[in-house]
Amino acid sequence: MENKEDVEGSRAPLMSRDGSAHEGHQWMVYLSTFIAVCGSYEFGCCVSFSSPTQAAITEDISLSLAEYSMFGSILTFGAMIGAITIGPIADFIGRKGAMRVSSAFCVAGWLAIYFAESIWPLDIGRLATGYGMGAFSYVVPIFIAEIAPKNLRGRLTAVNQLMICTGVSVSYIIGVVVSWRALALIGLIPCAVIIFGLFLIPESPRWLAKTGKRKEFEVALQKLRGEDADVSEEAEEIQDYIATLDQLPKAKLLDLFQRRYSRSVIIGVGLMVCQQFGGINGVCFYVSSIFEQAGFSASIGTITYAILQVVVTGIGAAVMDKAGRKPLILTSASGLVLGCLLTAISFFLKVNDWALDAVPALAVTGILVYIGSFSIGMGAVPWVVMSEIFPINIKGQAGSLATLVNWFGAWLCSYTFNFLMSWSSYGTFILYAAIYCLAILFVVFLVPETKGRTLEQIQAAINR
Repeated sequence: MENKEDVEGSRAPLMSRDGSAHEGHQWMVYLSTFIAVCGSYEFGCCVSFSSPTQAAITEDISLSLAEYSMFGSILTFGAMIGAITIGPIADFIGRKGAMRVSSAFCVAGWLAIYFAESIWPLDIGRLATGYGMGAFSYVVPIFIAEIAPKNLRGRLTAVNQLMICTGVSVSYIIGVVVSWRALALIGLIPCAVIIFGLFLIPESPRWLAKTGKRKEFEVALQKLRGEDADVSEEAEEIQDYIATLDQLPKAKLLDLFQRRYSRSVIIGVGLMVCQQFGGINGVCFYVSSIFEQAGFSASIGTITYAILQVVVTGIGAAVMDKAGRKPLILTSASGLVLGCLLTAISFFLKVNDWALDAVPALAVTGILVYIGSFSIGMGAVPWVVMSEIFPINIKGQAGSLATLVNWFGAWLCSYTFNFLMSWSSYGTFILYAAIYCLAILFVVFLVPETKGRTLEQIQAAINR
């Protein structure tokens, strides 16, 4: 592996050494980031659609529990396909082209859902929005990392996660007051902003350099840094980065199972298992019905849930570099265990007709502790650690594997959630609590702290 300050943080190009990036001339970087994170917002809209609309869609189209479970979970199946296939697409037609493809799938999906009169158009539309969502989950952070100067990259990348949560939260709130068909149309708005906004912003300079378009590369970089900025040093560093990539061997999937890479793959994939198999997507998709089953107001609970999610995600992004990855994810997992147990106790009391007056308060407290704890660490930290532990020559293959495992877990939990709740409402959350207990042990014994270390140091310590 090339002995540089790791060729990048997360597939991002090397930027100027001083990191100043001319703060006064960054309006194009901010505009480009805003256009891109509309894809993150769209991601949130897609994820949250099934929660506030469950009762209305089930009644209007006469869906069974199994049919609605398929409708809710097929989103993640589409996302798996999108996350895997958009990489080659983004490399072939560019980051902007990939965002256009993602938007087109979302537009087609929302229109299919809006006009649906039976289960098949609903499922096809949900699958299409899932593809777009999965594609955005890959291309948006890649694009932001490739256009942002070093001194802004951390803050701008954090906006990606924040906008996902904002999209989820706003859709929860709007879904309480509008019909499900109207909510589908509202999902078109971020796509329209992206499609038209992409005409106003430059392509990723790194992609242009990688494809040999030197003139376009220099023009795009100048636009992003400002007309008066001297970009010669940064341009040279990006070209050096591309040359370094070309010298590395092309990784194959089987290379991930070599002994020297086994620990980093186990950590990266294991964190995705910890994140998804504790039921987060089931809770996110069906939070309204959870509150209803516990006897609490679905609208009040959903709005509170939505606001809390945004606030806590913002706090987590702000403290991640100060608190450290490992303490943050351990705190998060401990809170998730507590949230699951509180929710399980509330349903246990309800099933046995004990202390019924306390059930709604316990349920809403448990769910809010659950989502607050997830947002503070378990939501973002696995992705951060994954971007840090994989050597550059296997990062593409290993990242694809971890992403696939993540979306498979999301699909599995969202599909099985309603069935588990029908089997045993309190048993479901006890099961999730047990999974998060195992996650705590996994993090304690296998996951290293990466704060304050260069990527090269991290990878050398793990892959030896």
